[in-house]
Amino acid sequence: MPPKLPRKTFIQTINDVLPGKMLLTIIATIGLLFLILPIVALMIRAIQTHAWEEMAGSSLLPAVLLSLLTTSITVILTIFVGTPLAYFLARRQFRGKHFLGVLVELPIVLPPAVAGLGLLVAFGRRGLFGPALETLGITLPFSTAAVIIAQTFVAAPFYIRAAQVAFQGVEPEIEAAGRVDGAAGLILFWEITLPLSSRALGAGLALSWARALGEFGATILFAGSLQGITQTMPLLIYKEFERNINAAIWAGLLLILFALASLLFARHLNKSDY
Repeated sequence: MPPKLPRKTFIQTINDVLPGKMLLTIIATIGLLFLILPIVALMIRAIQTHAWEEMAGSSLLPAVLLSLLTTSITVILTIFVGTPLAYFLARRQFRGKHFLGVLVELPIVLPPAVAGLGLLVAFGRRGLFGPALETLGITLPFSTAAVIIAQTFVAAPFYIRAAQVAFQGVEPEIEAAGRVDGAAGLILFWEITLPLSSRALGAGLALSWARALGEFGATILFAGSLQGITQTMPLLIYKEFERNINAAIWAGLLLILFALASLLFARHLNKSDY
């Protein structure tokens, strides 16, 4: 009886039909097309319909200015609060550090509606801190401040995560040499640690800004969509979609350009590290 030949596996069968490199190329091409076709479709539709003409006399300019203003303040708050927190997580060792890091990064994967609901329950008029804020004459929901808080809540973790990795990547020997030369505490951080981490911090900040610029779910629940007050570009797109899809497409393309610029900047900074 002749010996039995081993049965071909599914992978071996596929490899006989399509060589490995060709198969990977086909799958990669499909994945690439899937990711870029929606953007290309928006561009084609905008050109065909002259979508930019639909935004004449609309609320686009106030939404753009509000988005740039709020995201700029968000970046400042993120740097001010996120940098010390990232440094703390990078350098301190304590029980529960891993779990605390997970909590800090949780807004990255948190559903936007849940984020907005949480902010409303925490800082709304009937929320956990609402009455205390109201006694101080502060009302956050449906205000420009609410937009900034929502953006910071969902975007800051991107910067904190990048900053933590950057601080952990600074060679201890370099900081030790700085201490020998007399640098310590805040001076050591400002003169040595921060410059060595600056490119990674800039890249993380660019991604954080892009995330803040595109924030929608938390903002609409916590801040609403009031023209000139809380209506950022994503909220304008949602509003225009119900009335004029071409106007929404044009506003969406502007957002894409802003996001593309921030990603290119972040990649340039990361590439410069090598």
